[in-house]
Amino acid sequence: MTEILPLARPERARKPDWIRVKAPSSVGFTETKQLMRRLNLATVCEEAACPNIGECWTKKHATVMILGDTCTRACAFCNVKTGMPRAVDPLEPEHVAVAAAEMGLQHIVITSVDRDDLPDGGASQFVKVIEALRRNTPTTTIEILTPDFRNKTQAAVESIVAARPDVYNHNLETVPRLYPTIRPGARYYASLRLLESVKRHDPSIFTKSGVMLGLGEERLEIHQVMDDMRSADIDFLTMGQYLQPTPRHAKVAEFVTPKAFDAYAAIARAKGFLLVASSPLTRSSYHAGDDFARLRAAREAQLAKA
Repeated sequence: MTEILPLARPERARKPDWIRVKAPSSVGFTETKQLMRRLNLATVCEEAACPNIGECWTKKHATVMILGDTCTRACAFCNVKTGMPRAVDPLEPEHVAVAAAEMGLQHIVITSVDRDDLPDGGASQFVKVIEALRRNTPTTTIEILTPDFRNKTQAAVESIVAARPDVYNHNLETVPRLYPTIRPGARYYASLRLLESVKRHDPSIFTKSGVMLGLGEERLEIHQVMDDMRSADIDFLTMGQYLQPTPRHAKVAEFVTPKAFDAYAAIARAKGFLLVASSPLTRSSYHAGDDFARLRAAREAQLAKA
């Protein structure tokens, strides 16, 4: 009789020592989690399985993910669940403001799932959240990380920029060659034009974008992405290591060393970015408050020099 063996589970690449983190266990972490559940808020920290969640939540820093926890896209790198989202929660903007006030946030990052099912892609909810924060915590600076608002970009950007967030972030994620497999629902140059449009409508708003390394990109491709970003007048570049969230997602092609991240950062600074954050554990909202202070200081120094 032929022995039937169980199917082998796909193996994920073993993480090197420089990107291993401790499991969260602090009181601050528990309190942050309880607050998010009480206010019925989703966070990208949880949904995207961020490796920095223990550190950030201990300090009561959380990146709120509005428009629910279900995305209409299915990107090969992302751990957020895909499907038909629920109706938009009308109480969400006020709940975000309450969370910011209770955590005493000086700087808050707001992101969202893609909502291709909505007529405006969810832009009006970003506006309502910004307005609620301005009313309730007027000293809190606001950073938003939006989707690309596919086929609705112009109107979406105009409405959000009019609400005047302090930082507008939209991640390019990877190099153009890898978009068909890694980010199939998006278009590289459409994302670049979105960021360029923000600056065109309001040059005072800081723009920010990030890429993941370790997906199979080549060094010169990353240099080209930097040049494209600078052509779009992007102020702040973040670069971090891609980590495969589950065996179903795209595999890690390479664990990029901290030394290589430092080298990329040096090149990016030479290309003229106001600020660069580049390390294996860097994520879009990691240390965002401290980075915003540095970003503002860099602009002031640039203006003084001019």
